[in-house]
Amino acid sequence: MQINKKKLAIQILALLGLGLSIKLAFIYYVANYEKYALSSFCSINDFIDCDGAARSTVSQFWGIPLAYWGIFFYLTVLFLTIVDKLKNIKFLKFLEVFKEPRAYITALGTVAFICSMILAGESLFKIHKLCVLCVITYIIDLIIALVASSGTFSQIIKDFKITFIDFIDGAKKYTKTFIVLVIMVVSFLCYSGITYNFIPHVKKQKAILKYRKITYNPYRIKGNMLGAENADVVIELYSDYVCPLCYIHNIMLHQAVKDFSNIKIVHHNYPFDKECNPYISINMHPNACFMAKGAIAARKQGNYWEMASLLYENQPIKTDEMMKLAEQLGFDKNKFMTDFNSEDTAKEIEQELEKAADLEIDSTPTMYVNGDKIVGVKPYYELKDILIKHGAKPRK
Repeated sequence: MQINKKKLAIQILALLGLGLSIKLAFIYYVANYEKYALSSFCSINDFIDCDGAARSTVSQFWGIPLAYWGIFFYLTVLFLTIVDKLKNIKFLKFLEVFKEPRAYITALGTVAFICSMILAGESLFKIHKLCVLCVITYIIDLIIALVASSGTFSQIIKDFKITFIDFIDGAKKYTKTFIVLVIMVVSFLCYSGITYNFIPHVKKQKAILKYRKITYNPYRIKGNMLGAENADVVIELYSDYVCPLCYIHNIMLHQAVKDFSNIKIVHHNYPFDKECNPYISINMHPNACFMAKGAIAARKQGNYWEMASLLYENQPIKTDEMMKLAEQLGFDKNKFMTDFNSEDTAKEIEQELEKAADLEIDSTPTMYVNGDKIVGVKPYYELKDILIKHGAKPRK
């Protein structure tokens, strides 16, 4: 009777965990693929945020969403609670390899809990978000392991040994089947882990984050012209030198010029800085106006784009820091400071902001590719597809 109660408790816990995992899978899908969906009930603030956790790169393992791993785990636990009955079915005789299902549940529950603690650490210290439903499943995993093992450490160790021995025995008894299953599972995990085809949003994030780690623009170009003068594909870019995504976008566009022969980038300043931008309500990027003036002064000495890269990389906030960049590029320092502080420079920024307001631009980077508006940073492979769609020709 005691064993039945234990089994029943495990089944109830597994069903509860399965229900939560299915809910987490739904939250995962909505958060990543429903653009206009409302926040889930467990997204309360910036820290307690199930949606934010679901959108992060740590919401998957080997290219598979963690919620799906949870569903698989709880179904496996439920299967192990009824495997003794399934053995009696004639065509399921091979299930005889599951000699001690209670021990396997202990081992699986313990491993699941350990993995959960690693995930909790990543949530707290890497993405700084907490998924309440995830935490509940972590607790369920621990309770499943404790109930199956009667809560003793020595029994947990013993159950791990039993699980390992039975696994080896089962593999020996059904060697060919075991090898086929291993090959199938490993092949599938390698495919999902390398391609990220089951989690395209993470694939995009990783492709973009790769550029964020670059501290120096390896494709930087000198001069005022970025691309071909008489290009077929013209990109009108609105960006801000303090904007982290604009930094990434700048590198991508320089790379695109290296990869395509008939594109040109025309830059327009849109600093999210109330010092010069009257169209914003929050001063998101202090010193962006200061840097915009430095870029315009650099253009008047024929080297706008190299200065642009230096501004993104160095983030000068003082005049002497700006002058060091001007000196590094060999500018006439007196002329640079005159142009930097001139009314013409201030007027140019004002006019570009007016134009951006007319276009209803409210975020950076924003670009127009032959007139088509594209907001935000795209992975480089998507940017290339956009350019090719508009007629960009790869260099030979």
